[in-house]
Amino acid sequence: MAYTYGTREWEESFAALVEDLLEVEKKPYIMGTPAWIGAYQKLIQEDETYRKLGKGWEGSVIIHILPEPEVGLEDDMYLMLDLWDGECHSVRLVPGEVGENGDYVLTAPYVRWKQVMTGELDATKGMIQGKIKLKGDLPTIVRYAKAATRLTELVGMIDTIYLDEMSPEEVEAFKPWVQFLKDEYSL
Repeated sequence: MAYTYGTREWEESFAALVEDLLEVEKKPYIMGTPAWIGAYQKLIQEDETYRKLGKGWEGSVIIHILPEPEVGLEDDMYLMLDLWDGECHSVRLVPGEVGENGDYVLTAPYVRWKQVMTGELDATKGMIQGKIKLKGDLPTIVRYAKAATRLTELVGMIDTIYLDEMSPEEVEAFKPWVQFLKDEYSL
């Protein structure tokens, strides 16, 4: 039975899954998996620099990664950062309808997001250059550019296996896990 996003049961189950996986999975984590998401959330929540830079910035930031079947990403992926006044309430995978309605939706292909996560592309510059599409208030994003930069610095600190770095066999072995998340958490 799938959990319904937005319910207490969904949140409790997803949080427990993240916590369990952080205890049993070893680094590096595959990008976008619950363990990777948990590592990112923990980094943000414990980061005093982000806390100071993010003061006053409120809303949900959605990282929308477009499908790229050749690396095993067959569907849109929506990662929500629930940010409020320098605090990070959570980082979660969310269903598309939730992701599309975030306060700030940043959309780009997988390769662009990898460039952001590895520090090759500054996310704010990417938005200004049209490499990352923004739905939301650009002046607010620009005003909090240092906070956004810190978020990308933090994601770069995660020991990550990127999807395009996996062998075809590893991608195939990963697909049932993706299907489980889609089925169990209505993603």
